[in-house]
Amino acid sequence: MTKEVIEITPSTTVHKLLEDYPELEEVLIDLAPPFKKLKNPRLRKSVAKVATLKHISVVGRIPLDELIDTLRAAVDQPANVETYEDEAYFVEQPGWFSTDKIAVSIEEAAVEDKDTMTVVTILREAKDVRVGEIIELVTTFIPAPGIDRMKALGYSAWVHKEDDGLIKTYFLKQTE
Repeated sequence: MTKEVIEITPSTTVHKLLEDYPELEEVLIDLAPPFKKLKNPRLRKSVAKVATLKHISVVGRIPLDELIDTLRAAVDQPANVETYEDEAYFVEQPGWFSTDKIAVSIEEAAVEDKDTMTVVTILREAKDVRVGEIIELVTTFIPAPGIDRMKALGYSAWVHKEDDGLIKTYFLKQTE
């Protein structure tokens, strides 16, 4: 009896993808340097379970169509027939944003425990943030899974790309 494998789509989680196609780990790592973190067992057990291919296309700065087509070709799945829209994370500055409201600033480069994922650090810091205050996250990538997680917790989010290429993501706490 052969194992049933998944069709690779934007909503496929990284965990499920690598569970069904372990050989795709190296393909992902070759596509974008941030994917090297997939070798981290903690990441594989946590973020990979919720991060979809749509999320990682944003993080890796790879067009979603290209990512899906590359992965599908590597496992002999038929070419993608749909065109996928990349989610627009960069929007106009919202009315709620003000630098005066930033209560916590987290810089990915300054996080001492490199095994701790960015979203875990945000959630830990968020415990001390009051309604109306903002958490600032500075990264070298768009933290798509973290943005979705914070939105699910009732935060508003705004992503801004600085001239130096750094990504600043702001989370406004709206409710207790």
